[in-house]
Amino acid sequence: MSATLQLDDVRLAYDGAHGLHTVVDGFSLSLDAGRIGCLLGPSGCGKTTVLRAIAGFEPLRAGSIRLGERLLSSAGVHLPPEERRVGMMFQEYALFPHLTAAQNVGFGLRRLPQPDQRARVAEMLALVGLAESGGRYPHELSGGQQQRIALARALAPSPALLLLDEPFSNLDAATRERLTVEVREILKAAGQTAVLVTHNEAEAQAMADHIGLMHNGRLTRWTA
Repeated sequence: MSATLQLDDVRLAYDGAHGLHTVVDGFSLSLDAGRIGCLLGPSGCGKTTVLRAIAGFEPLRAGSIRLGERLLSSAGVHLPPEERRVGMMFQEYALFPHLTAAQNVGFGLRRLPQPDQRARVAEMLALVGLAESGGRYPHELSGGQQQRIALARALAPSPALLLLDEPFSNLDAATRERLTVEVREILKAAGQTAVLVTHNEAEAQAMADHIGLMHNGRLTRWTA
């Protein structure tokens, strides 16, 4: 089940050659369950670092991150990524070339009984409009189809939150425009809470319920 995301006064920094280098500071936002938020800004503004912190790949120097009632991160707490119920979809779809589309979608479901795995995979393939393509391999799919399989794989374990890091950047403009709308519809149909990171304003406008503008590691606006 999707959950509300809450970041309060988050600070992220690295130890550098000349001391502590702060990348994100004073970052706060709230995103209700089932809503799609977007962090929009140029390269180097800290948006991907925030995404990595939510996923559990970056520890906090200050502040906190909560998902529903669970504390994921604070200055003294760091829940491992695998325990966060957070799914991720990257620029590179990272589909396994030796597995079929259905096997890729089911990769994160290996702890489920086989009948439950098959049912969930079929449900996800239908959700992304590729019910008849489960037996095909990634190289037999178009870029847009690969992207939808990657989305189905990310949604299959029922994450409380889905993070999307520039997921359309490797697609041509026409495919990107079409898939932005399609992915929003898929996420809404699934009732999925999601955070998108992009530098593309049109993409943000088409996908998100709320847009956060980032500049120099700070959230300057959070709009509906």
